[in-house]
Amino acid sequence: MSTKKIVITGGPGTGKSTLINNLIKKGHTCLEEISRQVTLDAQKQGIDQLFLTNPLLFSEMLLKGRQKQYIEADIYKNQTVFFDRGIPDVLAYMDYIGDKYPDAFVETCKNAPYNLVFILKPWEAIYRSDNERYESFDQALKIHEHLVNTYQKFNYTLIDVPFDTVENRTNFILKTVNL
Repeated sequence: MSTKKIVITGGPGTGKSTLINNLIKKGHTCLEEISRQVTLDAQKQGIDQLFLTNPLLFSEMLLKGRQKQYIEADIYKNQTVFFDRGIPDVLAYMDYIGDKYPDAFVETCKNAPYNLVFILKPWEAIYRSDNERYESFDQALKIHEHLVNTYQKFNYTLIDVPFDTVENRTNFILKTVNL
């Protein structure tokens, strides 16, 4: 048996990182979102928002980072690994801004299948902007649509995580995965 790879995705501010942190607290293996780190590294080099300044470079960095995470997850033999966003998220964001990307991006998605994909809908009650999250709630809704469309293009059946407490959302995911 191989590693079971599970994505938790959703637009900005939907509670993904909070869920991932709760899964980690419960002892589950999770690979955290890397876009904040890419953004912070660019800010150290004087680029305030790399995604806005050079979306293709930002997306290439994300794609490589997520592909590396995907491959590294195989060290967890016979375990379940949760990902804070998956490789297709990169394409969804590029589609959202209307930018083109190389065919290699699509091939990377095709060559890195996940077992399950959970999606969190935008939730206005918990939505907050910050230094790395510049999108408005309306933009978060549009990003959600692009995420749904992109994952469906790669034949994923998305599992909606209901609005609820962090604990109940975590338990919903664990029960669905049979953990």
